[in-house]
Amino acid sequence: MSELLPARLLARLERLQLRTRRRLAGGLSGEHRSPRHGSSLDFADFRDYYPGDDLRRLDLNALARLDKLLVRLYDAEDDLTLRLLVDTSGSMAGPKLKRAAEIAGALGFSALIRRDIVTVHTFPVNQPGPRYRGRTATATLFNHLSGLQAGGETPFTQATSMVLNQPGPAGLTVVLSDLLTADWEAGLDRLPARRGDFVVVHVLDPTDLDPSAGHPPLTGDLELIDDETGAKLEVSLSASALEDYRELAHRWADDVADRVRSRGGSYLRVLTTDDLESTVLGPARTAGIIR
Repeated sequence: MSELLPARLLARLERLQLRTRRRLAGGLSGEHRSPRHGSSLDFADFRDYYPGDDLRRLDLNALARLDKLLVRLYDAEDDLTLRLLVDTSGSMAGPKLKRAAEIAGALGFSALIRRDIVTVHTFPVNQPGPRYRGRTATATLFNHLSGLQAGGETPFTQATSMVLNQPGPAGLTVVLSDLLTADWEAGLDRLPARRGDFVVVHVLDPTDLDPSAGHPPLTGDLELIDDETGAKLEVSLSASALEDYRELAHRWADDVADRVRSRGGSYLRVLTTDDLESTVLGPARTAGIIR
């Protein structure tokens, strides 16, 4: 298995599961208890069949009548579809993409061991992402996440729209991004459009909030280079300008959190210097992502 996550963290994740607030409808007898009354034999609805679904749930009458594969859905016990949208733009290169992949892996593992469906989407989203189900898919998921490469610009609004329009039942959409793009507000506004819960994991490097973090003071004449476009900008920074930047950066990050929560989503800010295990088992649980 990939070394994406330490064995100790995986052992602790075994006892947890993803949390959702809304009603779900699944094709398997999953491990997420529905808020609706009734037994698992209470018919609720149909949905299209997807490879990997339990063949025992196929409706043979619908197949004979409509020549279409449909899965019967039942109340009381539901499975979850977890959609992971991982920002792979140029600004995520290095520790940020590694931390995003680790958190995506932790959430994906929690879903797979509960027989939930996991899909992974990256920039640009021009085709359906790979789909995983069951504990045996863990290594494949981890290898995929470990192999992600950063580069290019951030088509954030387009990406969120395309992921939310992917076929399948409602579930949980998790965006892992630094949101260093001009259209972050429009992209976040798209997230509540689909049934299901959504979470924004805001992955930042300490220097995103304070350019002097971990470095000598950045003052004087400098040349800044855009990680995504390669554009160069010559600036002259004073100590007061850096202080203004720090204030604006923290205000922006707080605005992101407020916008996510105002639309019914969960928000988790993660720094690349934060301890991974403490983040997954601490703030992630506090934010209501896992339980």
